[in-house]
Amino acid sequence: TQDLEKEILWASPPTSGAGEGSLWSSNRFYNPYSDVKARNVGDVLTISVVESATASKNAETKTSRDSGVKGSWSGVFDTLASRWSVNGQKIGTSHQIDLGSSFDGKGETTRTSSMTAYITARVTHVLPNGNLVVRGTRQVRVNQENQYIFIQGVVRPEDISSTNVILSTYIAEAVIELSGYGPVSDKQTVGWLGRIVDWVWPF
Repeated sequence: TQDLEKEILWASPPTSGAGEGSLWSSNRFYNPYSDVKARNVGDVLTISVVESATASKNAETKTSRDSGVKGSWSGVFDTLASRWSVNGQKIGTSHQIDLGSSFDGKGETTRTSSMTAYITARVTHVLPNGNLVVRGTRQVRVNQENQYIFIQGVVRPEDISSTNVILSTYIAEAVIELSGYGPVSDKQTVGWLGRIVDWVWPF
């Protein structure tokens, strides 16, 4: 009996499982020594947007064509032609027709764009292979000028750094949009009348 009482006294108390509504999350804190990274729906991570693109295209076309016809009148046509006159000058017995056309076209376009920004996104879905679908927006308003940033894509958890930051170049199927509206943006936009004139003007 005494031995049984000692076993009961020294036995460790049973651990109670996390109840409903508990702050404990076995998925989030499965390893206390691991880095805190986004891995579940609702988690957030910081995206460092570093994008740069340059595109250029050149096109040049040259065409030319020359043709000519030479001939002479003979027989009856020679006699008639010698009697006809235009503006007091007799028509000769020979004729010549020269035709020619040429085209020279050249076009060149170059476009360069770059974008650098930080934006915090939220995990919206976890794919069956463990990859994360993230989506983030940011709106900044300065002196009545609004700037809107949108980003969305698929992230591999192993590409997220220990500080919970990922470069935009590691995001698959990335959609990055930067837009703005306000007084400055309005001045940079061609008016409706100017757009109509550009569309109608043939030259």
